[in-house]
Amino acid sequence: MAFNTENAPGVEPEAPDATRGFIFNHTMVRIVDPEASLAFYTRVFGMRLLRKVDMPEGEFTLYFLACTGNDDVPEDKDARAQYVNGREGVLELTHNWGTENDPDAGYHNGNDEPQGYGHICFTVPDLEAACRWMDENGVVFQKRPEDGRMNHIAFVRDPDGYWIELVARRG
Repeated sequence: MAFNTENAPGVEPEAPDATRGFIFNHTMVRIVDPEASLAFYTRVFGMRLLRKVDMPEGEFTLYFLACTGNDDVPEDKDARAQYVNGREGVLELTHNWGTENDPDAGYHNGNDEPQGYGHICFTVPDLEAACRWMDENGVVFQKRPEDGRMNHIAFVRDPDGYWIELVARRG
């Protein structure tokens, strides 16, 4: 028998039929400086910019990034939009125009009080090597593996102060 779900108070024992085909597609975070954030996510984490959508009526731009691995990502813009909408693990960066020129612009990282949103996470093949790569790229650490009891994880911060967890792939 295939695994279905772990049990905890409030967990629905079976996924409702109406949810068949649902996928968790993306998480959105707001950014101040798109050039800094795009450089960070594409260089440090190897993500690819799959789609850029300018919304002049709302004065913002959306950037959709993902780790594509060996995927055959479509060249055609419409086909690529379908690819982005149909896959998991997409990061949407939202840039409200003008924030990059506002010295007071910034967003709550979700970990300062009052807490809310926490972090995104990348699984890495070798945590020690990933931490060296972060150091080589001047990435700010929130928590190194040797800090505290949880030596199998690290946390770094992106240009907007959002936390990113690094977890070693096991097995």
